[in-house]
Amino acid sequence: MFDCMDYVVQHNHEQLVFCHDRATDLRALIGIHNTTLGPSLGGTRLWHYDRHEDAVLDVLRLSEGMTYKAAVAGLPLGGGKAVILADGKESDPDIRAARFRAFGRFVAGLGGRYITAEDVGTKPQDMVYVREMTSFVVGLPGESGDPSPVTAYGTLSGIQAMVEEVLRRDNLEGVRVAIQGLGKVGYALAEYLIDEGAEVTAADINPAACRRAEEQLGIQIVPIDDIYDVDCDIFSPNALGAVINDVSIPRLKCKVIAGAANNQLENIERHSRALEDAGIAYAVDYVINAGGLINVYSEMEGYDAQKAHARAGDIYYTIKRMLSIANSEGVTTQVASQIIAQAALEGRLLTF
Repeated sequence: MFDCMDYVVQHNHEQLVFCHDRATDLRALIGIHNTTLGPSLGGTRLWHYDRHEDAVLDVLRLSEGMTYKAAVAGLPLGGGKAVILADGKESDPDIRAARFRAFGRFVAGLGGRYITAEDVGTKPQDMVYVREMTSFVVGLPGESGDPSPVTAYGTLSGIQAMVEEVLRRDNLEGVRVAIQGLGKVGYALAEYLIDEGAEVTAADINPAACRRAEEQLGIQIVPIDDIYDVDCDIFSPNALGAVINDVSIPRLKCKVIAGAANNQLENIERHSRALEDAGIAYAVDYVINAGGLINVYSEMEGYDAQKAHARAGDIYYTIKRMLSIANSEGVTTQVASQIIAQAALEGRLLTF
């Protein structure tokens, strides 16, 4: 059985907040992992969970990942995340607006320790409702807005670095990429990859998303479970987490895993080693997908889209640094990324 407090202690979380608003029946969780470098920032995910324990584990894992994402990206931010438990009633616009206003009151109550933004299942308009109740929110329309294009661009930059260092190719022409997930980030990434000459195969649980990609981008679509069996150079997870696991790893026919999904490894330690044993190079999720965080942080400085894209492009160099440390130290890329993050959290300058 999942022990919430044991997980919080083992992973050094600072705070886990359970939120319930009686008037709207909002049920939400806010996880704050680490505020050493600054206030925690992370999106609010609206999702249906079969068990409450799944929601708790999700918000804890996601908030921890945000700590490392900010640290590796060199941002003065800590790690936080929120999940709102979907029950279907949020499809009513009035209920949805009321719940996000209620959620905004909970965010306000944290006094700036947590700053929220959009995430899976939420959108900029939801953040407008949150903003009515608190100033601790970014990703607003007219400001940084939807972070997915910048997330996709940063992921592309990371893929380019992986292609150069692992595949020993100086461009993406003819590189075969299997994309899992054609949501806002996955679709934008597919567009970028095709523009660079890559050959893209994709899958998504949403038939409309598949049709759109097939008709507008001309990419090959396969059934959702078949995406693991595609013969490719790069497998790119861009949906939900834990897709790299004991079942999927033996099926993969790639040399690189590089995608924008969070928490891609079901078990970080075991599956990072399993990938290395299988000869598959892993672009650690919180390193390669930091573009969205970079985008909303830029709003805090005074949003400049060109500056946000340029900074997301620097993920190219961070990925190269991660690979260099992994090679020189004889460790997995997961451990290498932890070395970079821990140095940032401790204010140390790495000499690798």
